[in-house]
Amino acid sequence: MTIGALFILILPVFALIAVGVALRRSHWIEGSAETSLIRLVVQVCMPCLVFDTIIGNASLREPANLILPPVAGFVTTAGGFGVAYLAGRWIGLAKGTGLRTFALSAGIGNYSYLPLPIVGGIWGERAQGVVLVHNMGVDLALWSVGLMVLTGASPAGGWRRIVSPMLVTLVAAVAVNLSGLAPYVPGFMRSMAHSLGVCAVPIGVVMTGVNLAGFLDEPSRLLHRNVAVGACAVRLGILPLLMLGFAYLLPCSIELKRVLVVEAAMPAAVFPIIIAQYYGGQPLTAVQVVLSTTAAGLVTCPLWIRAGLAWLGLT
Repeated sequence: MTIGALFILILPVFALIAVGVALRRSHWIEGSAETSLIRLVVQVCMPCLVFDTIIGNASLREPANLILPPVAGFVTTAGGFGVAYLAGRWIGLAKGTGLRTFALSAGIGNYSYLPLPIVGGIWGERAQGVVLVHNMGVDLALWSVGLMVLTGASPAGGWRRIVSPMLVTLVAAVAVNLSGLAPYVPGFMRSMAHSLGVCAVPIGVVMTGVNLAGFLDEPSRLLHRNVAVGACAVRLGILPLLMLGFAYLLPCSIELKRVLVVEAAMPAAVFPIIIAQYYGGQPLTAVQVVLSTTAAGLVTCPLWIRAGLAWLGLT
């Protein structure tokens, strides 16, 4: 796949983020509406997407696509926090001035709302199932190592947050798929899950823009040179190399290698902004990381995906 074709595939995703920004700036989605829509995506639509993409997915009956993906998600994400923490100290950040938030934000890429449509667009809906299984490990790292990095506290409280409708649905769907019971799932349930699941990614990407737009009232504060340079160096430079090396060296399945290539190319995730707000971090630092890597990612994402696929010999 050419860089131009990859750019055309990625552009609509970033365009949806821009739509979300416009909706928030025009006051069409704000306040309780924003909270309700995010809850709808996370608690209803995403679990339905999990159910729809895993049930009957032959590639997810292979152990290689069930065991190593969450391990890879955990290791690359936890390692990302460590690399970002060291980079944050190198650019002059310290505890209390954004170091911990920088480590959390720059250390984790956008692992759902951007990769899912990209992976689906290149390799089809079945490949999205591997993304969702991989993301189990990412969530585990985020709510354990990530919280520990941000707050300096024990990760014990984070383990309870891992149990969610997403995780419960994923475990149940994998069990049904492995047991061969998928043909016995009532048709109306499959149809309902599909109808709600297809809404998850577009609404989720739009809500990413809505969330970012809330921080645009003071544009002069959104750019911090050291944070922007450090975040782009880590998230769009060092970590993609490490993740692609991980995919090259380990006995990953072709499906997992494809997922890791796309995940490696992603800009910073938006969710750490909310986590920083809730746990007393520095939300502005998280916003600076997200905006700088998202802007640069529009150019670097197709380049990294093309380079990663070529290096690993994938199509």
